[in-house]
Amino acid sequence: MKLKWFLGVILLIMSLAVVAQEEPYSQQTPKPQKVKVFPNPATNVVNIIGLTNSDKANITIYDIYGNPIFSRQWEIRKHALSIPVSSLEAGAYIITINSNQQNVRTKFYKK
Repeated sequence: MKLKWFLGVILLIMSLAVVAQEEPYSQQTPKPQKVKVFPNPATNVVNIIGLTNSDKANITIYDIYGNPIFSRQWEIRKHALSIPVSSLEAGAYIITINSNQQNVRTKFYKK
């Protein structure tokens, strides 16, 4: 009787160990999409793709010294944004896109 109980406990422990090593499908996280900026360098417009759609995304463009140059709230549709940059002077800029779904920080160059 004790031997059957002992073997049952051993089998239970072994089966729990095997189950604990398997990662359930529901806990797997999808790979984040890679954000792409083009054309880079830009002349009139900067396109950003690979974003998460959002009703309200705060877009801010900074110069290389960290000074905010442009700030606006936009809706992200079709996982993309097109931002006019024709009024910016030539140089390097940092753009941040902040929404409830994601926070992105990337750079682009203006001709």
